[in-house]
Amino acid sequence: MSNTVYVVNGPNLNLLGTREPELYGRATLADVEKLCRATAQRFGLTVQFHQSNHEGEIIDWIHQARAEGAAGLIINPAGYTTTSVAILDALQALEAPVVEVHITNIHAREQFRRHSYISRVARAVVCGFGIEGYALAVTGVATMIGAKE
Repeated sequence: MSNTVYVVNGPNLNLLGTREPELYGRATLADVEKLCRATAQRFGLTVQFHQSNHEGEIIDWIHQARAEGAAGLIINPAGYTTTSVAILDALQALEAPVVEVHITNIHAREQFRRHSYISRVARAVVCGFGIEGYALAVTGVATMIGAKE
């Protein structure tokens, strides 16, 4: 197993900070990446950080994480949360722990957002903490694999 944690972000997260800032905040995806890298470094971990608006590309990164023996995978599937059996299937083939992250509390939003295919395979789900949820997810993966600060 490597010491790399994959952080995979789904569609429209490239617009973070400018798309519905009243809901998602003003932090950008670059801010999220910086936060993930800083948190991972505390545990001696590295980060592969990705974002795509394309389902197949997200699946390819999950396959890459599997092939490279990633320590863990954090995913904010965004709009694919409620629709992608294909991403679920790819995650099921991953032996490393998976943590699902959402910036907002999806359970306090529209009914259709409350269902997640990804939760079926996730070891943990973090939602409603804003971008700080990513730091919590990295810390959670570190705990799951026994990494120490």
